[in-house]
Order: sequence, then C-alpha cells, then structure tokens
Amino acid sequence: MTNESTRTGTLDAPGATLHYQVRGDGPVLLIGQSGEGDADRSVDLAARLADTYTVVTYDRRGLSRSRLHDPSRGATLAEHADDAARVLATVTPDPAGTPAPAAMLGCSLGAVIGLHLAVRHPGRIHTLIAHEPVAPRLLPATERTHHEHELAHLQRLYARDGLAAALPEIARVLGIDTSGRDSEPGLTPQPINALRRANFDYFIRHDFTAVLDDTLDISALANTPTRIVPAVGRTTPDGVFDRRCAYALADALGTEVIELPGGHNGNTSHPSGYAASLRDLLPVPAQP
Repeated sequence: MTNESTRTGTLDAPGATLHYQVRGDGPVLLIGQSGEGDADRSVDLAARLADTYTVVTYDRRGLSRSRLHDPSRGATLAEHADDAARVLATVTPDPAGTPAPAAMLGCSLGAVIGLHLAVRHPGRIHTLIAHEPVAPRLLPATERTHHEHELAHLQRLYARDGLAAALPEIARVLGIDTSGRDSEPGLTPQPINALRRANFDYFIRHDFTAVLDDTLDISALANTPTRIVPAVGRTTPDGVFDRRCAYALADALGTEVIELPGGHNGNTSHPSGYAASLRDLLPVPAQP
C-alpha cells in the first residue's frame, strides 16, 4: 500500500457492521472523530500524517456506512469503545492474538471513547491524545449536573425545532467557531449535506444520550497503562464545557494540559498544524 492509497473494509460487530479506512505506513494511529464525524471527517489531517503513520479512521456505528441491525437503537460509550478495539484488532492483526498497541487521537466524543478504550482494553492503545472530551462525569457534581441539563436541552431543542435551531446552540455550548475564519488556508469546506444531516440526527438523538448515561470510572484512568494526554484547542474560549473537561481530566491524572492548533474542531480546521503537533507528541521510533 502506498502512502497515497486508502484501503477500506468492513467488519461485523454485535448489532452492527462497521466501516473503516486505512491510509499510509508506519506506527498505527487511530483517529476517534468528534460529533457526527465519520471516517472521512479528518481526511485532510490523515493525508498529512500518512507518510509517517498508518492512519486508521472509521464510521462510528449508526453513522454513514456503519450500519445498525436495529437503526432505532443507540449505543453506549462502552460499546463504542469495544467497536474501536475491534477496528484496531482488524487492522493490526497479530498471529499471537495480541496486536501491538496503537496511538489514538480522540476528539470530543472520540476522546471519551478513547478513555473507555483505555480502561476496557488495557494495552490496546499506548497513548491517547484526549482533545476536549465531552465527559460531564469528569466535573464537580454541580457543574456536571448543569452541563448534563444543557445537553438534554439541546436534544429537546433539536427534536422540537430541527438542526438549524440546534447547531448554533451546540456550537455555543462547546465553544465552536462557526465563522470559518479560524482555519488554515486552502481547505475545502465539508458542506452539511444529506449524509451529514442524517449523521447529526443519530449523534444528537443517541450519542448525546450515551454521554448523559456515561459509566466511565474516573478512578480507573490512573491505573491504565495508556499514557493519557489531555488537550485543548488554542482558540477554544476559556470556561466552555469541553475545555473544562480537559482540565478536570488533567487534575484527575495529575498531569498537564497541552494546547493544539485551532479550537474544538482543530483537527479539521488546522490539519497541518495538528499533524506537526502530533509528530511531536507521538515520536516515531528510529528504523534500525
């Protein structure tokens, strides 16, 4: 496989068929997408990393090409983490049955899935860059309750008034810049087409519920062998929910927060800067 090629595949999981994509050569790097993002959402970032890493992306169950046996059913974050483990096991086969650990960039919801992956599947990922995890459980009780009510309100707003009304409020809660001004030049915007609208529908109706019903054991994170690196976007406003979660994660682990280019969606708005930062955070072993 050349660095420019993309290999696609599917795999069976309980209740779903999962679609995944593989680009490049080198150590494996799994990208866990944010929001409604499917395997193509970080295509610009993946293209800038494929000369250094084997970049793996996938459609979460319920999105795009990852089909559910029962489309009305959502998934827990633990189930999403099990799916990520299945994808890694498929793309990094090992005759002994123990694939080499991979690195993971988890963005927003993808970061929470990565935290579950680290706890539920020890040794599957050696490093998790956890960028602005949407994880109310990380926060003090009063703040957690406030943001859980916020997410539930956004679900009700979407159900009542649709995506046009809900998106600006979601952007406000997460501190997302919707102007397009905070981005690297030369990028092709990804329009909100019919496919993305369908993905937003599943994300808001079901994955919001997964966040509200989260069972993440915060205390277990300190005992996982995974190196967890909390991260925030350089331009994400201070005090917004997801940024606060990253700092709470750092406090729980006794570590520092790093800054990455852009804001909450810096992986899509600043792919070149992000790729450079990831290479610093995930050094590639020298070839013998």
